[in-house]
Amino acid sequence: MSLQRSVIQKYLWVAFFLFPSLAGLLVFLIIPMLSSLVLTFYEWDPLIPTRFIFLGFENYQTLIKDTDFWDALRHTLFFIIGYIPLVLVSGLGVALLMNQKLIGRTFFRGAFFMPVISAWVAVALMWTWIFNPKFGIINYLLRLIGIIGPAWLYDPNWAMPAIILTSVWKDTGFIMILFLSSLQSIPNEYYEAAALDGANNWAKFRYITLPLLSPTVFFTLIISLINSFQVFDQVWIMTEGGPAGATTVLVQQIVNNSFRYGRMGYAATLSWVLFLIVFAVTIFQTRMQKNWVTYE
Repeated sequence: MSLQRSVIQKYLWVAFFLFPSLAGLLVFLIIPMLSSLVLTFYEWDPLIPTRFIFLGFENYQTLIKDTDFWDALRHTLFFIIGYIPLVLVSGLGVALLMNQKLIGRTFFRGAFFMPVISAWVAVALMWTWIFNPKFGIINYLLRLIGIIGPAWLYDPNWAMPAIILTSVWKDTGFIMILFLSSLQSIPNEYYEAAALDGANNWAKFRYITLPLLSPTVFFTLIISLINSFQVFDQVWIMTEGGPAGATTVLVQQIVNNSFRYGRMGYAATLSWVLFLIVFAVTIFQTRMQKNWVTYE
């Protein structure tokens, strides 16, 4: 009997110490998530908080027919296709460079990481000026070599590429840190053995560095994909979805429907569809990793 009582007391103490964290998780995450799922079946305007109109699956049917949703999804995918390869290649390239014995290496590592810890508002405003068609530094440099630069953020064809370049500039330092830590964990004996076999630098990179970096490539790919589907800050500040809706993305559609149009039920539906898209892509990548990821 005493043994049973001690076991109960132990679990009561465990529950006591876990309660603050579990309560916060329940109140601020689980309950809001479940509430948003329920909200997808209703029409609710936050300005009239007591009125809930049950719609069933009407919000989902509206989403399928909503051209704004499909346009936003297409723009988001365009951002992902342009952003992911550039940020991974630039992050790996900088990491390889920062892994060499260079003068002032610590300073340059900090300099490359500085944009990561900078606020998106400051970064977006700075790049908005850089991309200014009349006074921006990019078009100024292009004019020096006889090229008339585009209108960038004012041109539907160039606005999203400008946002992609801005995002790559800000996030390269973060990807660099991940790759750099993995590069430093590769034993130097592998390269010494390869050198004895007559391998050149490309062969070492192809057959030693890349395979051993594949777990980091997989991790950075997953987190970059998840973050890319949620792209919003830079779009909102630099273009607000313009010009002519050319840079409207999924999260912006959620924000607009929630706080501009008062369509909380439809915004919740968009949120859950975005969640399912991200979840499906993540599961697919996780299943495919066994075909190209090498673990020691």
